[in-house]
Amino acid sequence: MMEEVNDYVEYVPVAMQLAFEVQKMLQRKGKSSALEEEIEKQKLVKAKSSLLVKASQLTKDQPKITQIEQIIMQEKEIVEHLSDSKTLMSVLELAKGITYKDPMLTGWKPPMPIRRMSKKPCDVVRKRWHIIVDGEDIPPPIKNFKDMRFPEPFLEKLKDKGIVQPMPIQMQDLPVILSGRDMIGIAFTGSGKTLDFVLPLIMIALQKEIMMPIAPGEGPFGLIVCPSRELARQTYEVVEQFLGPMREASYPELRPLLCIRGVDMKPQLDVVKTGVHIVVATPGRLKDMLAKKRMNLDNCRYLTLDEADRLVDLSFEDDIREVFDHFKAQRFRVFARSALVKPVTMNMGRARAANLNVIQEVEYVKQKAKIVYLLECLQKTPHPILIFCENKADVDDIHKYLLLKGVEAVAIHEGKDQEEREYAIASFKAGKKDILVATDVASKGLDFPDIQHIINYDMPAEMENYVHRIGRTGRCGKTGITTSFINKNQSETTLLDLKHLLTPPVLAELNDPMEDAEAIANVNRVKGCAYCSGLGHRIRDYPKLEHQKSMQIASSRRDYFDYGGYCEEI
Repeated sequence: MMEEVNDYVEYVPVAMQLAFEVQKMLQRKGKSSALEEEIEKQKLVKAKSSLLVKASQLTKDQPKITQIEQIIMQEKEIVEHLSDSKTLMSVLELAKGITYKDPMLTGWKPPMPIRRMSKKPCDVVRKRWHIIVDGEDIPPPIKNFKDMRFPEPFLEKLKDKGIVQPMPIQMQDLPVILSGRDMIGIAFTGSGKTLDFVLPLIMIALQKEIMMPIAPGEGPFGLIVCPSRELARQTYEVVEQFLGPMREASYPELRPLLCIRGVDMKPQLDVVKTGVHIVVATPGRLKDMLAKKRMNLDNCRYLTLDEADRLVDLSFEDDIREVFDHFKAQRFRVFARSALVKPVTMNMGRARAANLNVIQEVEYVKQKAKIVYLLECLQKTPHPILIFCENKADVDDIHKYLLLKGVEAVAIHEGKDQEEREYAIASFKAGKKDILVATDVASKGLDFPDIQHIINYDMPAEMENYVHRIGRTGRCGKTGITTSFINKNQSETTLLDLKHLLTPPVLAELNDPMEDAEAIANVNRVKGCAYCSGLGHRIRDYPKLEHQKSMQIASSRRDYFDYGGYCEEI
């Protein structure tokens, strides 16, 4: 009976069972809602935490960055921002997605013994002449013009000019360009770069003319763009010097064109209508003629940007990009690495380094005493002498002062008209005038024979201009002397850059912060400025950065209807 009592289970009505199940469900729901409320509270707490708190939490987990590494990161961002621009490509390439992988072929080949040269003898020649090259399948250097297979009139003209063998840069550059390769050339001023692109251009134009004579209104086959009118005229004269003997030797006639502002456009258009083979131009007039369809670049295969860094400095980069829009086929040679096809980089010295054949002197002269002391400096060497100033007013004042003192002097600057500028250059080159007073318009590329002395009445703001100024002397292996006036008006950045080019006593006591930051150079692997190669400052102190920023802001605010204006070249 007891066992039966213990096994007894009380009867629970169905209604009461349902009530118990409902109660259990409510209890379970209460626990889950409490859990959900707790989670929501935690989310709100996280949401309310400030960004500064989050940033501090993130920095705790990241490794600490040293001050040197932070400087390097900032400089890297600056360099990337400066180089952040679209690739130099024509409209046709952009529209059809064309990408060139192979260089253009030419019919030129060196003699068989040179073609069979192994890498070792090529490296021996380059090492002997301090030629640094970088690229794929680099053509071997050639040590004489005859093996470059230039026609006999070329060789005779070179002898008449006193050029019996190639300069070191020409040994490597000419075979590279003649073989149809894109190239970037870096060399000291006065090293013979002009012949590097003029002679191959004439050869290619001659080859094209023999294969298919040019028709009226066609051309050019080759284009040379220069930053200033004076440099364009000088380059045009070099082209004419070699075309003259070709005509006398009954070779097919090649017609060149000088396309610059300041001269009558009608004769230029007459040459284009006849058919032009070679154009030497400044950006402003070239853009004008292309936009007005007075000339086209449908057949152009050869492009040289002479003094390419100067073109960029003078804000002609956008103009060059517009010129590229007019190309209809693969380019032959351009300056920007983004547009090159398997380029060869030829370096005869650090970019923007001073010519080693120039004796550089620096003298401390008070501002008021400079013009008087100038006469004493003129007695150091025989004439001809070049005097450089920073602004046009100083050029005019010094010119008048020298004329009053009985000195045969001429002057050029951007404010003078084209006839005055051409007269000054021509008379100084011919030896009719002893002194030329100029702004930096005369510092880039112009070749003055036998300049004995360069005087920097004002130190330029950028060291690259100083290097180009003193490069007007000590050319083609000759020696020269330069005298630079400095005083408290010069910026410390300029003087520190100058200190790394020479160490005169007056600059020896300057404290250069870069000399105490060797760790930066070791980590960054770049000593000095990563953009302009200046050794006395870093890129964050680059003098032109503010100017470039202001130019970008100005171009972004340009009025819609102002897109067709053309920049007047120097």
